[in-house]
Amino acid sequence: MTRNHADHIPPDRERDGGGAVTIRGADDGPDGFHERADRLLEASARGDQQAFAELVDTLRPRVFRRIRTVLRDAAQSEEVMQDLFLEVWRQAGRFDARRGGAVAWIMARAHARAVDRVRSVVADRERDLRVGLRDRLPEYDSVVESIEVRGDFLRVARALRRLTAVQAEAVVLAYRDGYSHAELAEKLGVPLGTIKSRIHDGMRHLREDLGVAA
Repeated sequence: MTRNHADHIPPDRERDGGGAVTIRGADDGPDGFHERADRLLEASARGDQQAFAELVDTLRPRVFRRIRTVLRDAAQSEEVMQDLFLEVWRQAGRFDARRGGAVAWIMARAHARAVDRVRSVVADRERDLRVGLRDRLPEYDSVVESIEVRGDFLRVARALRRLTAVQAEAVVLAYRDGYSHAELAEKLGVPLGTIKSRIHDGMRHLREDLGVAA
């Protein structure tokens, strides 16, 4: 009997309950998880978009947790994760299972991208500080006066590094760019109370680090 070509399924594939062809997975244990990720990434390297979608669904929670441990901010972590998976799709052909598993390969890139984002944020802050911070709110007067008298912008840069990424972002946008609390809430897509807390906490840490009285 002649075999219908449409019914031919490669040995690494299987039909799910709805008839769709997916990559055959091993058990859900650690070894099976990593082997499945290897197969999905190798299939992605051959241009298999379905395999890549399965790979993203499989690793998304793990990748997000890794990135967020570095950035701490959910919105930035989501953005970095999207960029990471785009990179994985484009560079999947470089994966070599003989040199390590797909999970380790992807997680290493996730960590590197998160660290790069932190470095970029810090570099932006320091560049802005060389231009000079502007006093936009009364709360900031004592800090700005102290900086202007001492000319100690490098010390402020070090203090900013000790803030969380979201605190530093709010402080710089408010005092350098002149955004109001309401404008920042709209720009960053977070509640007004959250913006006020970030700025208040960030300024408190800056004053403590610089030895400036409130």
